[in-house]
Amino acid sequence: MFFSCRLTGYQSAVTGDNQRSVKLSWTLEVSDPSGVPLVAGTKGEIAEPIFPQDKNWYPKFLHHFNIPPFVPGGAYHIKITARDEVGKADLTSQLEFQVRGHAVEPSPALAARNLRFVKDETDGPPLDPAVYHPGETLWARFDITGYKYGDKNHYSVEYGLAILRESGEQVFAQPAAAADSNESFYPQRYVPGAVSLNLQPDVPEGSYTLMITMEDKVGGQMAEARRGFRIQK
Repeated sequence: MFFSCRLTGYQSAVTGDNQRSVKLSWTLEVSDPSGVPLVAGTKGEIAEPIFPQDKNWYPKFLHHFNIPPFVPGGAYHIKITARDEVGKADLTSQLEFQVRGHAVEPSPALAARNLRFVKDETDGPPLDPAVYHPGETLWARFDITGYKYGDKNHYSVEYGLAILRESGEQVFAQPAAAADSNESFYPQRYVPGAVSLNLQPDVPEGSYTLMITMEDKVGGQMAEARRGFRIQK
């Protein structure tokens, strides 16, 4: 995001050579819909001479920042605090902007949200009903949330999968399919997960269950999520 701001209503000082000048300071803070800082705050100063031809000049400052990935959608806020060092006056102003984010329901404990089967790795619309044919590749996607953070918002999660028959018998398992860990200024609120499985041409028809197992390495949590699907010729 690129941001610009102009300031007016300030007073100027006169130096020994009758040169007028302005001295302003400012701070900028950005927060998400819950008031959590989105990026580190920044500050700056404007100290410039003013000439007679500058009667319509307004001091301006620019700033840009990156919106982190995986942020929630909603109304975000930029808060500006400025001070006229000459006139000893302060002001505070706010600007709201909207962010469209992927919807992931928060969880107080480790959980998988939005577990869905898809046709291929491009993550198209969820399959409804979830039906695969022998010889195809099963694809499932989900979002892991509810994990705990360490220092600097560090997280570490691992997940695997298992396939169960309708009777509950386990026919396939990959306990450690993938892992993800990172740290950032803004806490990453969910981790996107994906699993795939090549179905053998002779796999029996019937109803099956995909079980996703998850481990929160920082918080010491374990959880699982299940979703049914069918195999038919």
